[in-house]
Amino acid sequence: MATFTYYLARQRVFRCLIQRRFYCMCISGKKSINGVNLFYQYTGQGSHALLLMPGALGSGLTDFGPQLEKLNKSRFTVVAWDPRGYGRSRPPDRDFPADFFQRDAKDAVDLMQALGFTRFSLLGWSDGGITALIMAALNPDLINKLVVWGSNAYVSEEDIQIYQSIRDVSLWSERMRRPMEEMYGAQYFRETWEKWVDAMRQFAHNPQGNICTELLPLIYCPTLIVHGAKDPVVPYFHPQYLLKNIKDSKLHVIPDGKHNLHLRYTSEFNTLVEEFLND
Repeated sequence: MATFTYYLARQRVFRCLIQRRFYCMCISGKKSINGVNLFYQYTGQGSHALLLMPGALGSGLTDFGPQLEKLNKSRFTVVAWDPRGYGRSRPPDRDFPADFFQRDAKDAVDLMQALGFTRFSLLGWSDGGITALIMAALNPDLINKLVVWGSNAYVSEEDIQIYQSIRDVSLWSERMRRPMEEMYGAQYFRETWEKWVDAMRQFAHNPQGNICTELLPLIYCPTLIVHGAKDPVVPYFHPQYLLKNIKDSKLHVIPDGKHNLHLRYTSEFNTLVEEFLND
């Protein structure tokens, strides 16, 4: 999921890193995975591999610049990717079949194995967190640890109202539209965003709005759920539900955090994640 401020934060991080020539610190390329060319980048030389899972219409660099830059590179190898139809993993254009989260999960697992990572941990934000939940449940032998934030396992009526309120990008201010239009072009952004809203609303037709609730009991790896107490997109009952239904999970709340807490409170978030992964 995403908010206007979340998109602005993405763009600020992206421009800052470009100015610092961050690309020279990463190895990047494309791999042919399941019929599409997926863009990836990684940095660090640590023995513990991490895969960063971006949110809706997001990419590795725009969503995780501070993590690529600042997570401990001697302990971790940090991998970021752009899901099919997002960022630099185009073509193809993004579509949203009923199983798009499961498709992203398979793409991500297959990409990591193609890159030579046999076990790894997951950091999943927003939609990327949903995908990470599915990955952890279906691939217990591959996933060391799991961190998710701004994510949900089902869609409620309150969620539907939130999605609908941000559907029409023409109602956004130019300042709020510009970052995504610069990345995708105005038409692609508008059409893809509307498709995403429709896709999320369709989950409401499932029993109890299910996205992946039946998979949560299958997650056995240590799991950290992070939540911003002021998140306007993901109500607090969602992280509570994850905590209740994932074994060996714990919840950490950042009092002033919003949906983009890992960008706004980078130092606190990165320290929290590193301590969890090193424990």
